[in-house]
Amino acid sequence: MINLKKSGFLLFVIILLLGCATNEQEKKMQDFLDSRLQQIKTLSKESAIAYWNATTTGDDSEYERYSKMELELRKIFSDTKDYSLLKELKETGVIRTPLLSRQLDILYNSYLENQIEPQLLEQIVDLGTICEKKFNDFRGTIDGNPVTTNEIDEILKKETDSSKRKKAWIASKQVGPEIVMELIALVKLRNRAAKNLGFDNYHTLSLTTSEQSVEELDSIFNDLYELTNAPFKRLKTELDSILADNYGIGVEGLMPWHYHDPYFQETPLVYNVDLDEYYKDKDVVELASRFYNGIGLPVESILEKSDLYERDKKNPHAYCTDIDREGDVRVLCNVKNNERWMETMLHELGHGVYDKYQSPKTPYLLRTPAHTFTTEAVAMFFGRLSRNGSWMQQMLGLTDDQKAEIERVSSKYAQLKQLIFARWAMVMYNFEKELYADPDQDLNALWWEMIEKYQYVKKPAGRDEPDWAAKIHFTIAPCYYHNYLLGELLASQIHHTLVYDVLKLETDGDVSYVDQKKVSQFFRKKIFEPGAKYRWNNMITFATGEPLNPAFFVEQFVN
Repeated sequence: MINLKKSGFLLFVIILLLGCATNEQEKKMQDFLDSRLQQIKTLSKESAIAYWNATTTGDDSEYERYSKMELELRKIFSDTKDYSLLKELKETGVIRTPLLSRQLDILYNSYLENQIEPQLLEQIVDLGTICEKKFNDFRGTIDGNPVTTNEIDEILKKETDSSKRKKAWIASKQVGPEIVMELIALVKLRNRAAKNLGFDNYHTLSLTTSEQSVEELDSIFNDLYELTNAPFKRLKTELDSILADNYGIGVEGLMPWHYHDPYFQETPLVYNVDLDEYYKDKDVVELASRFYNGIGLPVESILEKSDLYERDKKNPHAYCTDIDREGDVRVLCNVKNNERWMETMLHELGHGVYDKYQSPKTPYLLRTPAHTFTTEAVAMFFGRLSRNGSWMQQMLGLTDDQKAEIERVSSKYAQLKQLIFARWAMVMYNFEKELYADPDQDLNALWWEMIEKYQYVKKPAGRDEPDWAAKIHFTIAPCYYHNYLLGELLASQIHHTLVYDVLKLETDGDVSYVDQKKVSQFFRKKIFEPGAKYRWNNMITFATGEPLNPAFFVEQFVN
C-alpha cells in the first residue's frame, strides 16, 4: 500500500531540490553574463566605430583596426570553456527565467559559430577585411575612365545606346575578377570552420545560428517560385517589349545591360512616368526626416552622426549601424535627389528607428531586432513609400492630377518591383547555397544558370567571368540575402495589420501613413521595444496576431 504522506513529502523534496538546482544554475548564468558583458560591449562598440571610420574614409589603418577589433571580439566567443558551460546550461534546460533563457540562446549561438581554432579564425577575419577593402576602393572604368556606382546606375537608367549600356554593365562587374580568388578562399575557410563543428558547410551553420533552417527556407522559396512564375513571366514579357522599343532592338536582342540596374533586381522606370522628376529638385534627406518626425519617430539625432553624400574612397553603398545599443545610430549613404535614394533614405532610417527606439530597460544582449530579417522588414515597409502616390502627394505637395498620373502606374510598379526582387532573391539564395555546397564547381556557369531560371535573362554569348563575385553581399554579409525576401513578406504582413487592425480602414487604396502617430505607437510597442526578447516568429505573432505568413505578400503583389 502506498503511503501518500511519504510520497507527498518525497515529491516536495524533489521539487525543492530541483528548484534549488535551477536557482543555482541561473545564478551561474547571471554571474557569467556579469563577467563577460562589459568586455563584449566595449569591443563591439570599438569594432563598430572602426568599421564606420574605415567605410567613410577608406583609410587602411582603420580597416586594420576594424580587423583587429573584430578578431578580439570573436576571440571572446571562441573560448572553449565558456562554450562548454553555455552548452551544458542549454542542453539541461535548467534556465527557466525567460529573459535569462533568451540571453542564453543568443550567447550560445554566438559562441557556437565561433568555435574555431585561433589561427583559422584569424585567417577568416583578415581575409574578409582584405576582400571588403578591395570592394571599398575599387572603381570600374569605361573607356579607361573610372566611374562611380551612381554614374553606372545613371547610365543604365537613361542611356539608349546599347553599346554604352554594355560598357557600363561590364564596368559594374569588373571588381569580380579582382576579388574572386580571395572570395573563394574565404568560402573554403568558412566551410572548414563549419565542418570542424559538425556541419556540412558554412551555409547550414549560419542558418542554424540565426535560428533558421535550410528546410524552412527551401519551402518558402519553392512556394514563392511557383506562385510568382506566371505573373512574373507575364509582366516581364510586357516590360521586355517596352525596353526593346526604347532601344530600337528586337525583344530577342535584349541582354542583361538593357535592364536598369546591373543585376535586374530593381524596377526599370518605363511606364511614361519618371518618378525621378518629382524628386530632382527636392532634398530627399529632409523629406525622410520630415516624414519620420511626422509619425512620431524623430531621426535628427541619427542624421547628425550620419555620412550621407558621395566622395572618393568612401564606401559606395548604403547601410545603417547601431554603434553601442545606447542610442548612437548612424546611416551611411551616397545620396542623390532621385527616387532610388528617396527609397534608400526611408529604408536605412527604418533600420535606424528600429535600433534607436529599443527600450533601455531591455538587457543589452536583447536590445536589438528580433532577427536580421525583422529589421529588413521595417526598412522595406518604409522604403516602399517612395513610389506611393498618396505619400508623394502629401510629402511633395503634388496636385491631384500629378497624383493620378503616378497612380496610373504605381500599382504596376509596386507589383513589378516585388516580383523582380523576389526572383532576384531566389538567384542569390540558391546560388549561395550551392556556392558553399561546392565552391570548386563552375561557379560562373552556375550563376548564369540561376539567372536564366529565375529571372529569364539571357547570358551574353561566350561570357565566362566571375560576375557573381561582384555582388558585395557574398563577402560582407554571407548567407544573409534570403533575409531581404523574408523582410518583404513580413513588411506586407505589417502593412496588413496596420491598415485593417490599427487604422481600422476598409482598404489600403489611399494609405500613405503620413502624420499617422498610431503607426509609431504600433512599431514602438509591438516591434521595437520587445527587441530580441522573443524568437522571431513569436515576435511576429505578438505584433500581427499570427506567425510569418507569405499569403499577405501574395495578396498584395502577386494575385
